[in-house]
Amino acid sequence: MKMYRHIVALSIVAGLIGVCPADADEEPVPGINELYRLDLLPRLRRFESVGCVSSRDPTGGNDDGFSGKHSFIRKEEVGQVIAELDGPGVITRFHMSQPTRGIIKFYFDGEASPRIQRNIHEMFTGAHPPFLRPMVGTEAGGRYFYVPLPFQQSCQIVIETETVHFFQINYAKYPKGTVIKTYQDPPTGDFLRSLDEARELFGSAGSDISARLVPEATPMETETRRETLRPGESVTLFETSNPGRIVGLKLTPVDAFAGKERDILLRMYWDGETSPAVSCPVGDFFGYSFGEPAVRSLLLGTAAGVNYAFFPMPFERSARIELVSERKSGPPFEAQAEITLSPVGKAADEGRFYAHWRRENPTRQGEPYTFLKTTGHGHVVGVIQQAQGLHAGHTGFFEGDDLAVIDGKPVAYGTGSEETFNGGWYDVPGRWEDRTSLPLSGCLEYKKYLGRTGGYRWMIADTYPYRESIDFTIEHGPEGNRILTDYTSVTFFYSLDPPGIESSVPAATDRRVVAPERIVFTPGWNVPIRTFSLQNATLAKQMAQIGDKQIRHLAFRATGRDAFGPHHVSFLCDMPADGRYQVGLKALYGPDQGVVQLYQHDSPIGEPVDLYSEEQRASDVLPLGVLDMVEGDNPVFLLLVGKDERSETFGLNAVELVFERVERNP
Repeated sequence: MKMYRHIVALSIVAGLIGVCPADADEEPVPGINELYRLDLLPRLRRFESVGCVSSRDPTGGNDDGFSGKHSFIRKEEVGQVIAELDGPGVITRFHMSQPTRGIIKFYFDGEASPRIQRNIHEMFTGAHPPFLRPMVGTEAGGRYFYVPLPFQQSCQIVIETETVHFFQINYAKYPKGTVIKTYQDPPTGDFLRSLDEARELFGSAGSDISARLVPEATPMETETRRETLRPGESVTLFETSNPGRIVGLKLTPVDAFAGKERDILLRMYWDGETSPAVSCPVGDFFGYSFGEPAVRSLLLGTAAGVNYAFFPMPFERSARIELVSERKSGPPFEAQAEITLSPVGKAADEGRFYAHWRRENPTRQGEPYTFLKTTGHGHVVGVIQQAQGLHAGHTGFFEGDDLAVIDGKPVAYGTGSEETFNGGWYDVPGRWEDRTSLPLSGCLEYKKYLGRTGGYRWMIADTYPYRESIDFTIEHGPEGNRILTDYTSVTFFYSLDPPGIESSVPAATDRRVVAPERIVFTPGWNVPIRTFSLQNATLAKQMAQIGDKQIRHLAFRATGRDAFGPHHVSFLCDMPADGRYQVGLKALYGPDQGVVQLYQHDSPIGEPVDLYSEEQRASDVLPLGVLDMVEGDNPVFLLLVGKDERSETFGLNAVELVFERVERNP
C-alpha cells in the first residue's frame, strides 16, 4: 500500500485534478486515481467535461450497431476511425458488445504509428498487460476495460475489420493547460503500480473495504447497534451531532428485507436537512432484484449473509440513519447495523451522498424514463435498474438507450439498455441471461418468460459530473418509447447542496413488486427442459413458415414406445408467485403431431388435445388444465397419450407454454 499512501498526500497538494506538482517524485496517472482512491469519490470533479463516443443511431432509430452503418466516423486505408478525441484527457471506460474480429489501434498525440495495437479479442481476455483482470472482462455478453488511457494532445481509435458493431467509449477532458503524461506502451512502472492498486481493490468486491475510503492513518471506529423493529414503527440506527463521514454500513438480517413488499425504508439525513438524502426500500438500496439479494459488487451488495454499502458519506455537523417499517402486521425482528465512521468532516469541495429511488408503473408513452433530473453541482456515481415488462414473454423494452444531458448538453448516448450495464445481447444464450455480479457492473437477472430483467453500474472514474444540471434518462423500447414498462431505479450521486428533487417515496402499495398474472415460456428458445423420453425420441429447435410468419418452436418427435410407457417431455417453469394457474399451450397443428395431455403425479390434469391436421398451422392458446404451483421452479409434465391413425409419429411442436393465474394461494 506504500504507493497508495504516498499518492494521497501528493494529490491533495496537487488540487486533486489528476496531475502532480512539478517537484513531485511520482506522477499519478489521470483516471486511475479515482478507481482506487475511493476517498476521492465525494470530491467535486474538476474535469472540464465528460462524454461518450458510441455507435448509436443518430436518426433516432434502433440501428445502434447492428449493421455497422453508424459505427465509424470515416473509413481510411488503416481501418475504420471510430473516435477522435482532443486533449488533455483520458479514456475512462471502453465497452463493446459483439464478437468483432480484427485489430484495434490507439494513436496518441498525432503520431503516425499506434502506441497500442492489439487483436480485439486479446484486449478483453485479461491476460495481456496492462489489460488485466479484473480491470477488463467479457461477462454478461459484454466486453469492457477500465484501464485509463491518458493523452496530452489527442487520441484516435481505429479498428481494422469488415464491420464494427456496438461500442461505447467514455472519456474526460481536463482544462487547457493541464499537463498530462500520455500513455506509454509498454506502460511505465508508475502506471503498472497504480494499476495494481486498482486491481487489488477490484478483487476485494464483497469484502470490507472501508479502510480504502479514507487516507492512510485517518482514525476510524465501528459502532454496532441492535434495534427491534415492529410493524408501523421506526428505529434509529445511527445518530451524531459531530462532523465526520460514514465509510461503511452493514445491515442484517438479509431475509428481513427480502420479499416483494418493499415496505421497510432506509432513510439518511445530513446536517439538519428536513428531507432525507436517502429514502429507499432497504432491499432496493442494497441491490436486491425484485425482492431477492442479487448484487455482490465493490461498493454495495450482499455477501456472507450481510447487506453492505461502502460509499464515503461526509457531513459537516450531524447525521442520522433510520429504519422505517410500513408493514401493517407481522412479527417484529431485530435489526443489526454496523457503522464505520471517521471523524473527518465534509470538506468544502465535497458533495453529500444521495440515493434517489424512483418508479414509473407504467412508463410514459413517448417519454424516456428518468433516473435523475436535478440542478446544482455534483456527480452521478451509479444506478441500479429493475425493469418489468407489462407483457410476459417479451423484453423488447431493453432495446432502449440511456442518455445523459449535462449542463444542458447531450454528452453521453448509449446503444442499448444492457450495454449501459457493461453487458450485451440480452435474450441470447450464454450472454445476458444469468445473474452476474462484477466489481462495477452486473446483470440482476434475465427472465424473458416474466418479461423481467435489470442491471447496475458504478461510475467512479467515468462518473457524470455536472455544474448546473443533469437529466439522466433511459428509453423503454427500440424507438419512440412505445413499450410501456414498469421501471424502478436507485440513482446514487453526490451534490454540493440539497438537490431540488422529491425525496419522499410513494405509499407502500405503490412500491410493491408486481408479479405478472400471465407468464409465457417459449420452449423453442431458452426454457429449461427437465426430462423427456428415454428412448425412440428426439428434440430439436426449429423454425416453421406459417403464412407470412416464421414461428420458432421446440420439435419433439417419437416413435414406438418409451422405456416406461407413453412418450413425454417435461419443462422446469420458474413461477413468480404461489397460486393456481390455468396452463395453456400454443402449438403447431400438423400431419405428424400427436395427442398431448397435461399430467401431474402420474395423473391426468384436464382433457387430451389432438394436434393432428393435414396442413401445418398455428394454434391459439389451448387449455390443458389447472395446476397448483409454488413460487420458484415447478415441473410441467406433458404426456403424448396417443396419435391420429394417419400420423406416423408422436409429434409435438410446442411454441409457447402460457400460465394465467386464476387464484392466489392464501
